[in-house]
This record gives sequence, C-alpha cells and structure tokens, in this order.
Amino acid sequence: MPGGTDGPVGPPLVRDLGRVDYTRCLESMRAFTDARSDATRDEIWLVEHAPVFTLGQAGKREHLIAPTDIPLIQSDRGGQVTYHGPGQIVAYLMIDIRRLGMGVRAYVTAIETAIIELLAENGIAAVSRPEAPGVYVDGRKIAALGLRVRKGASYHGLALNVRMDLTPFTLINPCGYAGLEVTQLADLGVREDLSRVKSRLVNQLCRQFGYDAAQATQMQEHGER
Repeated sequence: MPGGTDGPVGPPLVRDLGRVDYTRCLESMRAFTDARSDATRDEIWLVEHAPVFTLGQAGKREHLIAPTDIPLIQSDRGGQVTYHGPGQIVAYLMIDIRRLGMGVRAYVTAIETAIIELLAENGIAAVSRPEAPGVYVDGRKIAALGLRVRKGASYHGLALNVRMDLTPFTLINPCGYAGLEVTQLADLGVREDLSRVKSRLVNQLCRQFGYDAAQATQMQEHGER
C-alpha cells in the first residue's frame, strides 16, 4: 500500500489499487494521514474489497441483523454498518480539506454532488439527504459515505454500488436504517465497466474539489486478487 509522500501541492495523485484487504487499507490510510504535512499531495485511492461488513467508530453491532460468515471489522470512520464487496467502487479520499478552504459539511456535500452529477450523466436523478449522508435513487441508497477528519485532513471516503451481489445488504440495517433498500448502477440500466465508472467518478470529484482533473496523475497498481 502507498505511504505519504511530500511534493508539489496540486491536483491529486489517483491510485487504482485493485482488490485490497480492508484492514491493510485502513492501516495504510492512517499511516498516510499521520505522515502527511502541509506540502503533501492529496491522493484518491480506488479499490475493491472482498466481502466485508465494516462498523463505524460509534456503530452499533445490533445493526447486523442476521447470522453471516462475512467478517465484521471495526473501523474508525463515521457512520454505522455497511457492506463492501466485489463490483463496488470504494474511493478513499486523502484530502487536506483545510487547504481547500472547506468545512466538513461542505466537503460532504461536494462528495455527494460528485456522485449525483455522475449519475446525471446517465440520465439518473439522484438526491442526498441532510439527515442521512449518502446518495439515493427513488429512496434506495446507491452510495454510502463514511469519513474521518484528523488535523484538517480526511481519510475513508465513499462506496458506490456498480455491479455487485446486493444480498449481504439484507443482513444489516444499511448505515443504521432499518428497512433501507439499496440499488446499483447495473440495476438502473448502466452497463459500463468499473474502469469507466472510476474515471468518471474521479473527474467529478476533482471538479467538486476545484482540481483540474486532466492534470491529476493516474497510477495503476497491483492489488491483492
């Protein structure tokens, strides 16, 4: 996994890491954040995870509502319980939001707006909910957010359902909401492969953060498969 690297501040370094272990990724995000300075370049890590439930820092285990062999891992992000699995794009955002001049609420709104604009490119109307961070299509959740901000810099990020097995979501109260249904791009008629969706997502995130996406450095790195 990557570590913090000081260098010229500018558009982010985008790392496509493939499939990586959740715990290993969490440790790397913490290490990156601990090591960064005011001169550290922001990074966006694009990953997939093997099937795993993650619980937010103040999450309640009772939101796991059915027995399962899928591991449950305690995290240090905000929010309750969610599921990650193959076919879902997870974007971890190592962003100095203080340097961008954003507060946490504006930062959350920027992430949600990036996803909403991505969906709009496919003619899909989506909304956010102030009381329940994330992005929704016809009342169903298509993207979850979970963040941690330390010394003005964020880590963790967003999970966008693209083309995956949604069954594990029935074993939890997604993000702590009983009866909340989820959806994904494939079920909404979007048949693009993950690489194309990743590219469009990065473009929208850069736009919302005030970066020139064309100047972002893209790196394809070997993940654990």
